Amino acid sequence: MKSFFDWLEKYLLPPMTKLSEQRHLRAIRDGIISTIPMIIVGSFFLIIAFPPVPSWAAAVKPYILKILFPYRLTMGIMALYAAFGIGYSLAKSYKLNELSGGSLAVVAFLLTNLPVAVDKPDLGWVLPLENLGGSGMFVAIIMSIFAVEVLRFTKEKKLTIKMPEGVPESVANSFAALIPAAVIIITVFIVRHIINFDIQQFIMKIFQPLVYAGNTLPGALIPTLLVALLWACGIHGDSIVGTVARPIWLTLLDANTKAHASGATLLPNIAPEPFFQWFVWIGGSGATIGLVVMMVFSRSKYLKDIGKASLIPGICNINEPVIFGAPIMLNPLFMIPFVLAPLVECLISWGAMSANLVSRPFILAPWTLPAPIGAYLATGGDWRAIVLVCINILISALIYYPFFKAYEKNLIKEQEANVQSASNSNQLEL
Repeated sequence: MKSFFDWLEKYLLPPMTKLSEQRHLRAIRDGIISTIPMIIVGSFFLIIAFPPVPSWAAAVKPYILKILFPYRLTMGIMALYAAFGIGYSLAKSYKLNELSGGSLAVVAFLLTNLPVAVDKPDLGWVLPLENLGGSGMFVAIIMSIFAVEVLRFTKEKKLTIKMPEGVPESVANSFAALIPAAVIIITVFIVRHIINFDIQQFIMKIFQPLVYAGNTLPGALIPTLLVALLWACGIHGDSIVGTVARPIWLTLLDANTKAHASGATLLPNIAPEPFFQWFVWIGGSGATIGLVVMMVFSRSKYLKDIGKASLIPGICNINEPVIFGAPIMLNPLFMIPFVLAPLVECLISWGAMSANLVSRPFILAPWTLPAPIGAYLATGGDWRAIVLVCINILISALIYYPFFKAYEKNLIKEQEANVQSASNSNQLEL
């Protein structure tokens, strides 16, 4: 096992850590994470519009279109919010003006969409929302990076308008962004509107294989495995793997929410982010809630104390106390179930949803909710999701049990040896 840890530390950790700290990937991660509050709140309006109780559904049916307005203007245009967040974050990393970076990213992204003329006097031209949601996420990422790189290039080459001293900083920053804005707008305008090259469709075709792969069983098992391995080595696996996987997960989630809003009974995707949050990483990465409960009743005082301290955070899917307290990190005994339990839960959950025994998730519920509640909300009120979560918790506990008992036995021996040593010391003093 030591040689395995050495291999991980030598070959896996350096490139993964370097990847997570790469400037553009970090900006993508931070920009997308900034949209989560809007996504969570907006997605709950889907539950209000389509409640799980038939009598409630009949009562709200006449108001569905209005109820869905917040959803369409939050989750429905998540890529627009992400564009600003990515541009802001990337500009900040280059020590450029953050607001200019965010604003230029938004305009670059919006210009890839074509306004549509509506034959109504009070509307005129409208911008379809279709490509502003999850389906436009990859376009938002690329156009945001393009916009900020143009801003950086013009500044480095001194191709900016510099205002005299004494001009307010906000005004100076606006004029400094004038030339890069012209370059960005004219370039995208020529490509999309003059040449009529569909940037949205081109980029989506490039990334479509990634989206498809993310909704396969191997595409679900690989991030589950990587997150567990990285955490077992003391690296925050969620933040590293999520940097690459979250745009794919959000695209899958957006397709599910659109399908549900259109009245579809079978949603297209199994593995958006809520699949992992509520059915795989129950209690946190490594599916540790079952282990924490066993620790609470441990005969080892140390494990009992760690269990008590970790129980409430674990229920809320925060398991750093048990990862670093037990410890699970760099612990050969606990590493096996820490990796195995979420993989088994992923297989079981995938099978249940593939067989349509449990509804597929389409709501991004707050991640700190207890897993049964979060799973119930994420699936739009499917009681079978609660049953699946409980089954997964029981299975993870069974996987952890023999390793927990072996570790507990060793700690009890150490505990008894320490007590005996302390007793002998007291007798000698007397």
